[in-house]
Amino acid sequence: MPVRLGRPRERSSQPFLRFLARRLVALFFLAIGITLIAFMLTQLVPGDPAAANLGQRAIDDPAAVQAFRQHYGLDKSLPQQYGTYLWRLVHGDLGESQQTHSPVSRDLGEFIPATAELAILSILVAVFVGMTLGVIAAIKRNRLTDHLLRIVSLGGVSMPTFWIALVALYVFFFKLNWLPGTGRLDAVVSPPPHHTGLYTVDAAISGQWATAWNALQHLVLPALVLAAYNVGLLTRYTRSAVLEVISNDYVRAARAKGMPERIVIVRHVLRAALPSVVTVIGLAFANVMTGAVLVENIFSWPGIGQYAYHSATTLDLPAIMGVSLFVAVVYIVINFLVDVLYGVIDPRIRIS
Repeated sequence: MPVRLGRPRERSSQPFLRFLARRLVALFFLAIGITLIAFMLTQLVPGDPAAANLGQRAIDDPAAVQAFRQHYGLDKSLPQQYGTYLWRLVHGDLGESQQTHSPVSRDLGEFIPATAELAILSILVAVFVGMTLGVIAAIKRNRLTDHLLRIVSLGGVSMPTFWIALVALYVFFFKLNWLPGTGRLDAVVSPPPHHTGLYTVDAAISGQWATAWNALQHLVLPALVLAAYNVGLLTRYTRSAVLEVISNDYVRAARAKGMPERIVIVRHVLRAALPSVVTVIGLAFANVMTGAVLVENIFSWPGIGQYAYHSATTLDLPAIMGVSLFVAVVYIVINFLVDVLYGVIDPRIRIS
């Protein structure tokens, strides 16, 4: 009887597809709940948006205040406002910012790439340095190297990010003048043609290598500041994860077979320790994408953090809702990707 080779593979893919379907359904209901919570929280913010956005003379004019409330739908009941928000959201409309008087979606499209460029470089540095130091600390357990790396990781986790930013700005920009201090480009350098919003990538696509180098120089200092905390965090978690695996029987068997230590660490130890580290990497990236407010303000980085700060200080409700939705989407997407990576790394998770 001929053997059909296609069926086992189809069966093996079904648990993974069901795994993805369950995650997607859960994410849909989670997104709806987040929009409701974010909407209710914005209504609990003390203060009057009209008073925060209109001048004192306009506030004294009831007609101006009424026109402002009608324009932004603030004169309607809360259920009507939430229903209108969901209807616009389905059609890709996040409303109009009371601060910039432009669509919130356009504002987010301008500010998110700057933060994304900063976050990507920061997390790449943190992952490479943190995981490397964590593996070294685990291999050299209870030796001088391990103790030194644990002190370094504890310092990275303990020191406030804004303090590291101020010290780095003073030392490397003001005193040594090794790196630029603020902004994404020098004042005399024009932004590259827009393709992705990432200046280094756009300049490279356009062949403007001098602009790309200038943008990379401006990236280094704030990216390293953001990476400092995550380097300490990943060093500690990687060390703990590797120590849980490195004493297992299959690791001893691999060493007994005469495998090189590098192969044993990469293929057997690090792969088994990867799931817990992947969770930390995902959360670290989400935190950098959504929590770089202080660093962006210190380095005058025109990212989503500065936009969120100015929106909060002016009670710009559409912008606050847009930023809240962006934060929710980042965490939802990161959690979904981490779940998928779990299923890829460890197939047993697909049937859970």
